[in-house]
Amino acid sequence: MATTPTRIFDFLSYQLEIFPLDTCIAGKENGKWKKFSTQDVYDLSHQMSLGLLSVGVEPGDKIAIISHNNRPEWNIVDLGCLQIGAVDVPVYPTITEEDYLYIFKDAGIKMAFVSNLDLYRKLQKVQEKYPALEKIYIFENHEGIPSWKEILEKGKEGDLDKLMAYKDQVDPMSLATLIYTSGTTGNPKGVMLSHNNFVSNVIASEPRLHLEPGGKGVSFLPLCHVFERMITNLYLYSGTGIYYAESMETIGENIKEVKPEVFSAVPRLLEKIYEKIMAKGADLKGIKKGLFFWAVGLAE
Repeated sequence: MATTPTRIFDFLSYQLEIFPLDTCIAGKENGKWKKFSTQDVYDLSHQMSLGLLSVGVEPGDKIAIISHNNRPEWNIVDLGCLQIGAVDVPVYPTITEEDYLYIFKDAGIKMAFVSNLDLYRKLQKVQEKYPALEKIYIFENHEGIPSWKEILEKGKEGDLDKLMAYKDQVDPMSLATLIYTSGTTGNPKGVMLSHNNFVSNVIASEPRLHLEPGGKGVSFLPLCHVFERMITNLYLYSGTGIYYAESMETIGENIKEVKPEVFSAVPRLLEKIYEKIMAKGADLKGIKKGLFFWAVGLAE
C-alpha cells in the first residue's frame, strides 16, 4: 500500500506507484500533443532537481516561474525546485517591470524560468536593477539564450542518492511556495504556503470529485494561481491525465480534441462563453434566429 502523500512532490511518486499513466501531462507543440508519461515526468523532475543543485541552488532559495500559458515545463521546474527544498515563486506574466522588481526584491529571487523571449527581455531589464537575480532561463528554443534544457543536461550527471537525501529532509510544514497578490490594495503581498497547505487541500477535495484513474482533464486557468495549481496536484493524486490548453482562445477546440472527463473554470469565463454564444444567436436571421431562441428557452 502506497504511503499517503505529505509533500507536494509525493503526489507524483504516488501516481507512479499506484496508477502510472501513459499521459501524465501533455502540451501542444507545433500543433501536436506532446505527451509525458508518469515515468517521464518523474525522471525529468529529478534531472531538474540535480541540475539545480549543480548550479548552486540550495534549500530555501527562491526560484521564479513565469509563463504566458500552462505547459509541462512549468510542472517539471516546480517539482524540481520542491524536491530539493527550494521555494518557487510563480508570477503573472502580464505585470509591469516595476512590479517584477518589487516582487523579486521582496522574495529574494535567485533564478527565474520564463516561457518566451519577450519575458526574457523584460527580466533582463529587471536584472539590471536587481543583480541578485543570477540567471534567467527560457522554455522556448532561441539561439544564444540560456535554455532550461541546460539545467536538465547538467542533471543527467547528478547523484540520485544525494537527491533522495534532500527529498527526505523536506518537512511537510516547510515553505513550498510564495504566491503574490495582485497588489490592488498597495504593494503585492507574498502569501506563504507550505507543502501541507497544498496536500491537505488535495486530500480533502479528492472525495468530492470522484475522479477515476486514467481519465483526462483539460487545464487552462493559470498555474501561477493557487486554484489551478491545487487542481493539478489533485489530478496527479487521482491519476487524471493533464492536457494544457494552448491558450484561452483555443479552450473549446482543445476540449473537443481531448474529450476530458473534467476541467476547472471560474464563473467569469463561463459567462464570456455564454455571451459569445448569445451574440452569435442574435446575429442570425429569420427562422434560424427563431429556432435558436426557441432552443435557449427550452433549455431554460
